[in-house]
Amino acid sequence: MHVLGVVAPEREAQVVADRLADRFGDEGRVAVVRRTETGGTRDESGARAESATATYELGDDGWTVRGRDRSPSDLLDDLAPDHDYALLVGFPEADVPQLVVGDAGASTDGAKDADEVAGDVLLEAEAAENVDPAEVRARLDATEPYETLESLVAEVKRSEDAPYSGAIATFTGRVRAKEDPDDEPTELLEFEKYEGVAEERMDAISAELEEREGVFEAAMHHRTGVIEYGEDIVFVVVLAGHREEAFRTVEDGINRLKDEVPLFKKEVTTDEQFWVHQRS
Repeated sequence: MHVLGVVAPEREAQVVADRLADRFGDEGRVAVVRRTETGGTRDESGARAESATATYELGDDGWTVRGRDRSPSDLLDDLAPDHDYALLVGFPEADVPQLVVGDAGASTDGAKDADEVAGDVLLEAEAAENVDPAEVRARLDATEPYETLESLVAEVKRSEDAPYSGAIATFTGRVRAKEDPDDEPTELLEFEKYEGVAEERMDAISAELEEREGVFEAAMHHRTGVIEYGEDIVFVVVLAGHREEAFRTVEDGINRLKDEVPLFKKEVTTDEQFWVHQRS
């Protein structure tokens, strides 16, 4: 799933998001997440359902979802398995590619200009009418997609060979705090990769794994940027006829990814920070 933030004055943000949703909808499923100030929803008695973590309502215009204590990343995790694009409207703090339109300081989201958004600025436009949806989509498709373990599982399940599959095996790598009790705790890792080269190598590895007897689909994804302790780093998912091929291929897949894909890792502990390849 590709994610785009829209930072703009409220009226222009609405116009831009609607135009982009229409254009992106020609290519796949689109989710639009808007920030509002309305608070909780009401139950049948008219009282606010403040205690609900999330409330789903089905009306004449479709589904409406309200929730509390939900971060943008929580929402994206929920959306990734079933959507091709997500538009975050009014979330300048989200670390996603951002489209900044007009005088963003006039919006209610608090962002004043492109320098104050958290993610990389994909495009800037003076007004809503200056936004070309085709150009935005082309640039967005060139960015790194937002993937989760669940989105990769959903992807392999859509395979034409799924009826012949009796097993899905997965691997998730995460940020570990310590190797030994006396180690200084790791606070975060930061990953960099050769743009294009890493993706090509992972695609080649997946294609080679899929040539094995009994293996139908192999998918893998490695996150880049800053990843904090406890967060997921890398996923490998294999759809196969039987568990033996699935387990064996997942293990080979993560081993080959670590050995063959050009990735650089910086480790930040409570005492120091260093690039791991410089100490090996």
